[in-house]
Amino acid sequence: MNILICDDEPLAVARLSRLVTLLGHQIIATANHGKQVLELVKKFKPDVVLLDIQMPEMNGLTCAKILSNMNPMPAVVFCTAFHDHALEAIQSKVNGYLLKPIEIQELKSVLDHLTNLNQAQMTNLEKEQKMDSKIKRQQIVAKTYRGVELIPVEDIYYFLADQKYVTVRHKNGSVLIDETLKELELEFADQFIRIHRNALVSLDYIDGLEMVGSGQYQIRCREIPEKLSVSRRHLSALREKLQSL
Repeated sequence: MNILICDDEPLAVARLSRLVTLLGHQIIATANHGKQVLELVKKFKPDVVLLDIQMPEMNGLTCAKILSNMNPMPAVVFCTAFHDHALEAIQSKVNGYLLKPIEIQELKSVLDHLTNLNQAQMTNLEKEQKMDSKIKRQQIVAKTYRGVELIPVEDIYYFLADQKYVTVRHKNGSVLIDETLKELELEFADQFIRIHRNALVSLDYIDGLEMVGSGQYQIRCREIPEKLSVSRRHLSALREKLQSL
């Protein structure tokens, strides 16, 4: 982890730095009072701040309270020669309270705990990101000669694949996007239905299914004159879906 050490005694900073290094962590900055800590935290965004309590300019308790409102908030561990601030430390929601002279095993125990917390936070973040990636888009992004266009999914009549691009037919015209029909089908399965290997049609705009001879069918869409061919492979599933609407 990246660690910031704050103590107004140079010998204490040197000793803590040696212990932190021995435990395999990285010291990214040192400070000798709370105001410096606030500046350095904004600049370096450490994982942990090892913080003395009695210091000039700004003491550790005041500094910890300000740090608790930062986002992201670093973990704070008090490193002090005085045990009578423990209650205030708990109220400040710090992550550890070590009494000087600090033993390496005590420091290791606290830092190991914080490392495990960081790993759990990363795991939760990855889960949230995966969940976010599964959330349906409300708009399709297309790059055109006019620039970037945002097309509301609710305004799209159909997607039609043509070689490496997909045509998006919508209320204000059509655009090309560099996505696959399969990806669009998976994402918008509850709004669009595949009627052909190269076409997805919005269920909201299907006006009817009609035969055009020799067992061939096509879809009529509301609001537009185009009619789209339905393949025999997808005809049965389409009929079932239309009956359920």
